[in-house]
Amino acid sequence: MKNSENILKVLDKGFVEIVDYMGGDRSAVRAARVSHGKDISTDERDKNLIAYLMKNGHTSPFEHITFTFHVKAPIFVVRQWFRHRIGMSPNEISRRYTSKNVDEFYIPSNIRIQDIEDKQKSVVVEDEGLKKQMIEIIEEAYLKTYESYEKLINLGVAKELARIILPVGEYTEFYLTTNARALMHFLDMRASSHAQWEIQQYAIALAHFFQKICPWTYEAYIKYVYQGDVLEK
Repeated sequence: MKNSENILKVLDKGFVEIVDYMGGDRSAVRAARVSHGKDISTDERDKNLIAYLMKNGHTSPFEHITFTFHVKAPIFVVRQWFRHRIGMSPNEISRRYTSKNVDEFYIPSNIRIQDIEDKQKSVVVEDEGLKKQMIEIIEEAYLKTYESYEKLINLGVAKELARIILPVGEYTEFYLTTNARALMHFLDMRASSHAQWEIQQYAIALAHFFQKICPWTYEAYIKYVYQGDVLEK
């Protein structure tokens, strides 16, 4: 049974689950103090040191805090996610070997049109008629693709070949181990209105667990480093 406190629902069928972590705020403190051969610890001194490290860009001590997440997300989100290669180690489900949940596809909850001024952004519009049309077209495309995939499998075609027709809106799963320094960089890039809305939602979920496990580090990060406009300051 999964602990509900360790998992957050994301999008319509996705989730982020914290399955393991090592260390916390004081892991970074101990790593930083070893440089001077001292380990004089009080809550106030430790919080001040974390703030100093963050404010002055001394972020290597935060690599000593690690997290392992189990994530379910649409393929197009994961392809953006895996552009973050330094300090992030993923292992993803393989459609070469399994058809598990192959019929699970992302259905958007909002309608966005292209931003005229910023081609990197989209704008949410309230148009129920357009939303209905969009969802019908998307669902029809998904259904046709899934039916075609099933036909290929029933013909005896190998999964590794049948999978080539599956869309980027299909859900996939992966495990990810990362450290706090790499996680902060991910939040810099993806907890931002410049990122696609869907991956922003996963960044928000990661930030939730980051804050829960490392409250002092997270507080200092938000105060001194984070320049985005998605996470609460």
